[in-house]
Amino acid sequence: MSQLANLLFEAGCIKFGAFTLKSGLTSPVYIDLRLLASYPALLRDVARAMAASARELAFDRIAAIPLAGLPIGTALALEMDRPMIYPRPEVKTHGRQRSIEGEFSPGETALVVDDLITRGTSKIEAIEPLKEAGLVVKDVLVLIDREQGGVEDLAQHGYRLHAILKFTDILDTLKESGRITAEQHTEVLDYLKPKT
Repeated sequence: MSQLANLLFEAGCIKFGAFTLKSGLTSPVYIDLRLLASYPALLRDVARAMAASARELAFDRIAAIPLAGLPIGTALALEMDRPMIYPRPEVKTHGRQRSIEGEFSPGETALVVDDLITRGTSKIEAIEPLKEAGLVVKDVLVLIDREQGGVEDLAQHGYRLHAILKFTDILDTLKESGRITAEQHTEVLDYLKPKT
């Protein structure tokens, strides 16, 4: 997986500096996996890595979380030849007014797929319409776990998290390959530590 970490860095999916997050906090690192759609070979590598993990799980269809999870979910569906659905961020007020796009039957199991996880809040919110439609969700599969409480948040709701890469492992790989300095490595590790 170290090669994948280096490729993500080279594609600009992992950047170091000072970034303002949605929460308003400042972070020394920014992960932008939406860029994967512009790198088909890398997206294919991601799908293959995720497929290896997904093959160990029991599910009927993939449920990709918009927006960043859609290219990854689509690539995974193609790699595994499995059907995909996705919960809409907002229910349309016209047409079929569906909260979930794609075909499915109540009682089926959906594997929730997204790009990364920090905390579990957005995943839990995305799972709600799936559950309301009668789908069963047991597992969430992401490319990167930022290791900031996502595992614990999902476990409290009865979901298991599966991550291809842990962010501390990515940092170690980037430091070992000379892509980041020891100072950057330490700064980001300090940032990731839980605040008391």
